Amino acid sequence: MSRKTGKPSYVRQAQAEQTRRIPLTVVIVLVVAAVLAGGLSGFLIGRPDSTTRAVEELRAQEAVRDKQQIQELTAVVGDSQKALDTLLTTFDGALEKGQPADAATVQGWQTTITQLVAKHAESPSGTTATNVARGAFRGAVNDFAVTVDLFAAAQAGPEAQRPGLIEIVKRSRTAAAAAWSVAADQLDQINVDAGLGHQHVYLTGQSGGEGHTD
Repeated sequence: MSRKTGKPSYVRQAQAEQTRRIPLTVVIVLVVAAVLAGGLSGFLIGRPDSTTRAVEELRAQEAVRDKQQIQELTAVVGDSQKALDTLLTTFDGALEKGQPADAATVQGWQTTITQLVAKHAESPSGTTATNVARGAFRGAVNDFAVTVDLFAAAQAGPEAQRPGLIEIVKRSRTAAAAAWSVAADQLDQINVDAGLGHQHVYLTGQSGGEGHTD
């Protein structure tokens, strides 16, 4: 073959050598890629688990939020305790005497209880322990509302039936006080658990309910 139509032998030899080198180059690239991938995997495995950190951060945020809710609930319950103690001073006196209270007094009790029911109606979502305390106080306040309404109904009913109805009111009053005491125990516990110390919100009026003294 002439030089016009063919390639010199040294050109053909160079092309052949280049063709043989291509697979070797590919192999080198694959090896380097594998090494890099292995190093990256080792780094990812060896570093702190990002999921664990995220969970810990969420728990810390929840603890801060729960502590604030506990403080807010304790403040609301403290105000409610004072209002109930004032109400129960006259209410329990009327129950013990078994005598009718004047209409203005009964209406005052009902107004106070209605305000307390509204104050405890809010139900923000918190931890289970805080939700239990909040719900327990809501139930206790509602029980006191039923007690006052029962007294009003007994007073408005026939005089002959009043003694029996008043006994039902007393039972309702005792149940409401017991419910408040349980709620107060729970509130005290969540305050201690949150590092806020003991918070005693037990009723102090007549038959107000038993509370801790620690």
